[in-house]
Amino acid sequence: MNTERRAPLDRKRVADTALKLLNEVGLDGLTLRAIAKELDVKAPALYWHFKDKQALLDEMATEMYRRMVAGTPLDPGDTWQERLLKSNRGLRGALLGYRDGAKVFSGSRFTGIEHAEQMEENLGLLTAAGLTLAQAVRATSTTYLYTLGFVTEEQGVQPLPGERREGYDVDERARLMADFPLSARAGAEIFQDYDRHFEEGLALLIAGIEARFGVM
Repeated sequence: MNTERRAPLDRKRVADTALKLLNEVGLDGLTLRAIAKELDVKAPALYWHFKDKQALLDEMATEMYRRMVAGTPLDPGDTWQERLLKSNRGLRGALLGYRDGAKVFSGSRFTGIEHAEQMEENLGLLTAAGLTLAQAVRATSTTYLYTLGFVTEEQGVQPLPGERREGYDVDERARLMADFPLSARAGAEIFQDYDRHFEEGLALLIAGIEARFGVM
C-alpha cells in the first residue's frame, strides 16, 4: 500500500507546476489537461481553483512576480535612475527564465496586492526627486512596457537562453536584403546582442525622462 502523501492541490501548487511545464511545452501547449496530467489529477479538479486558462495565467504571472521580487533586492538609497534600471533588469531576467515568459506576463492581472509595496516605494522615490505622481507613473509604466515589449521580441528569436528559432540567421537575412543595404546591416542591431541593446534602450528612456521632466 502506498502511504506517500502528496502536497494538497492548491493554487500555488498548480501555478508552480504550470510554470515548470511552461518551459517544456510553451504557452500554446500549456493546457489545463496537460497540467492536470502532470499533477496526476483529473482536469475538472483544476476548475475548483481556476475558472479558465486566463485565471491560471494571472496566478502564474503573480508567482513570477513574487519570485522576481525575492531575487531582486532594492536599496532604499537608490536614485530614481538606479531604481528604474534595477527594476527593469530584474523584470527582464525574470521573464527570460520561462519560455514565453513575456507573453504570460503581458496582459495578466495580479491576483494579490504583493506588488503594491514595491510600487509605492518606487513612486515615492520618483516623486521625492521632483516628479509629479502622473509623471512618476508615466516614467515607471513606460520603462515597464519597454521591457515587456523588448523581451516579447527577444523570446520570439530566442525562446530560452541558448536557443534560437529557425529563420533568424543574420547573414542569410543580409543576403536576401542585399538591395537594401542599410536594412540588411540593421539585422545585427535587431537580432543579436540583446543584453547590450536592452541596456542602450533603457538608458535612452531614462535620459528622455530626465530631459522631458527636468529632473536629474
